[in-house]
This record gives sequence, structure tokens and C-alpha cells, in this order.
Amino acid sequence: METCLTLANSATSARPWKALRLPAAVLWDMDGTLVDTEPYWIATETALASEHGGTWTHEQGLAMVGKPITHTAAKLRELGVPGTDDEVAEELVRRVTQHIRTDGPPWRPGAREVLTALVEAGVPCALVTMSYRSMAEAVIETLPAGTFSAVVTGDEVTHSKPHPEPYLKAAEMLGVDIRECVAVEDSVPGVASAQASGAATIAVPLMVEIAPTSGLSMLSTLEGLTLDEIATIAVGEPLIR
Repeated sequence: METCLTLANSATSARPWKALRLPAAVLWDMDGTLVDTEPYWIATETALASEHGGTWTHEQGLAMVGKPITHTAAKLRELGVPGTDDEVAEELVRRVTQHIRTDGPPWRPGAREVLTALVEAGVPCALVTMSYRSMAEAVIETLPAGTFSAVVTGDEVTHSKPHPEPYLKAAEMLGVDIRECVAVEDSVPGVASAQASGAATIAVPLMVEIAPTSGLSMLSTLEGLTLDEIATIAVGEPLIR
């Protein structure tokens, strides 16, 4: 069923008669976008390196934001952490998941409110994360049942972000055209993945800077983001603020 709304806020008052459909779906990155788990990741990476005589800096942690977990694992193995890339990645995920279950997911400002408004308006939402399924489920469990109609995780794709596969797979699972979707991201690889897929993309940078590009919406926060604005972004009118 198509969901429409009539725009009547100040940003669109020049054409209040125009009815815009909400996007076919909104596709959410998780770490750094929906929840601010990046400090959990960096603390876990630092601890794991230290346990095996290595040193992991905050800058090294920032360089891993948005990249596949196995990439981080390979860097940690170079510092003496034993195991294969997959084994180290699984240990990282286990520890960060435990952080989430113990301390709760730290929601980014406005993210949960926007997500709730979309679900209440009947817009399907998907979680598209390079974290593994077990960690994604730890976050999903804190939300009402049915919040996400599809979930794509890093251990279930062939190509990680910045490849478009994760977003294309989410749209396919939802049965929607990716060109009618809006993606929400916080990292350079994530934005590249979303834009390459054809989704209208909102960047909400957290720990790393994202350079403006044509057609990219740039927000300092999701707080105050309205359904009207999401509908406008979906039809190709980027929002910068």
C-alpha cells in the first residue's frame, strides 16, 4: 500500500499542493548511525590488542569505522592477536555484543524517534549492517517486534560496504525498488555503498568526516528530522543542515 503525505511545512510552502509519497523503504546502518557502538568497538579492539602485548590507538580504531570486521581482525593479528581473521572477528563481535547486552545500545540522538515515526507511518525499514547477525539481534531485541522487516548483516553478504550489495540485498528482501528507498549512514564506506546502490542517502557523520557529494543529504543530527523531509529527500532533493 502506498503511503502519501501532503507537504505543508515552511521548507515546502511554495508548493503545498504537491503530495509526495514516503519512500518505499528506509534502510538503516547500525553502528554509528542507529546506535553509537563505536566506543564499544574501539575499547574492545584496544583491550584485545593489549592482552597479547600490542598497542591499539584511538586513531587506528577510527580508521576501522565502516569497514568489514575481518579487516579489523587482520590488523589485530599483525599486533600478535592469535587466530584466523574469522576467529578474531568472532571474538570482537562476542565482546561487543556482551557490551550491548550488559550496558544497552547507546542510541544516537533522534534515531529511535525517526525509526518509530517511520514504522508507525507504515514505511518498511531494514537494518543493513556490517556487524554480524548475533550483534544485530542484540540491538533488535531492544525494539518492538517487527520494527525491521529485513536484516542484512556482514556475515551474510559476499561483498561488504562500500560495495552496493548489502543495500541491494535489503531492497530485494523487502521487494522494493532501491531507487525509491532512503538509506541512512554515518561512515565513508557506508555512504559509498548506499549511493552506489541507487538509494537516496542521508549522511549523519559521527566519528569520521564525510565529504559532501552531489545528491547526498548531510545532517549533523537526526533530531527533528520529519517525515515530510524524508519524503522530499526520497524524490531527489537533498537536505543539508
